[in-house]
Amino acid sequence: MTLLTNTLDSLWQVVLVGLLLGAGLPALFALGVRSLASGRGVDSATETGPRPLGIAGAVVCFGIVLIAVVAGILLLTKDFLSSSLGIHVF
Repeated sequence: MTLLTNTLDSLWQVVLVGLLLGAGLPALFALGVRSLASGRGVDSATETGPRPLGIAGAVVCFGIVLIAVVAGILLLTKDFLSSSLGIHVF
């Protein structure tokens, strides 16, 4: 019974991380692109630039995605950076 409990505990953690990183980051990036495109018209006569609130939303979304990507790269290269360059991350 302990094996089943431990397996189910690990399984929900893997599924949660997979949903956040596998679907959450691309969805957040798409939200940033959509936010940046807010206020633009269909034809060139009514086309205006993006609204300031749309730019702010896009910057926030893109910033979160960029931080997640950099953190992932640093976590993957943590041992290499530590052993070869003497840089201790996290």
